[in-house]
Amino acid sequence: MTETVIVTQGLTKAYGHTQALRGLDLEVRQGEVFGFLGPNGSGKTTTIRILLDLIRASSGTATVLGLDPRHDGVALRRRLGYLEGDFVVDGRQTAGELLRYLGHLRGGVPPARITELSERLGLELDRKIKTLSKGNRQKVGLIQAFMHEPELLILDEPTSGLDPFLQQEFTAMTREVTAEGRTVFMSSHVMSEVQKTSDRVGILRDGVLTSVDTVESLRASTTRRVEVHFDREVGPEAFADVPGVSELSVSGALLRCRLDGPADALLKVLAAHTVVSLTSVEPDLEELFMDRYGQGPDAEVSA
Repeated sequence: MTETVIVTQGLTKAYGHTQALRGLDLEVRQGEVFGFLGPNGSGKTTTIRILLDLIRASSGTATVLGLDPRHDGVALRRRLGYLEGDFVVDGRQTAGELLRYLGHLRGGVPPARITELSERLGLELDRKIKTLSKGNRQKVGLIQAFMHEPELLILDEPTSGLDPFLQQEFTAMTREVTAEGRTVFMSSHVMSEVQKTSDRVGILRDGVLTSVDTVESLRASTTRRVEVHFDREVGPEAFADVPGVSELSVSGALLRCRLDGPADALLKVLAAHTVVSLTSVEPDLEELFMDRYGQGPDAEVSA
């Protein structure tokens, strides 16, 4: 049976009259990448800070790796890697000096490990941190989180400022973590990143977890765009009452529609015609997110 590494039950947090979390029940399993999504102010960073005992919950319970963050904080931090959303450190040191210092605090990290990660991410260890760009400072943050090979990585906006190539390298690094049975819990507003890395996704809104599912299951439950080219002009009548079909548009030999659920009924109707080509476009995670919230394309989404 797969163990759970993060469990919250009835977790609430109030800031004055503002309720940031409203009875959050969450489970993260060992060996998975769990993507934590939600619009601004939904409570994601609040959740992360409670898990690390950086702030205290108003009510409810949370355990991380079987430990109570409040009472077992020192023991828990030995087993965690953490990257905060805004990684800020003393800029007078070089990247290498800082990472070696943090490694010593951790009880020792082999220099070869730091060198390996810096080469993968293209970080110059001999440059002072105050001279680094935001993207390069983020690389320092990623290395300090990964370098001691923790059981659990908690990452808040981990690829902020990284270019697409390095985002791919980050995806590879997370997969190496889970291949070893370790776990990644990450918030992100980069939908393509979560889509590529996450095994499961939790969607948080107004302090309430509205959905937890695999990316594949979310896709299966969401409408797809379908485009069909026939060898000759067709009429819309045969397709009007097909289960799951909506927003039907037929122009000459071209049919466009949205399809919700199984494609079997539509395919049976299409079989009565000569189909030249058929394209079914699955929604990406951003579309899935908007579908769940009922928001338009211009709505702001962040982690």
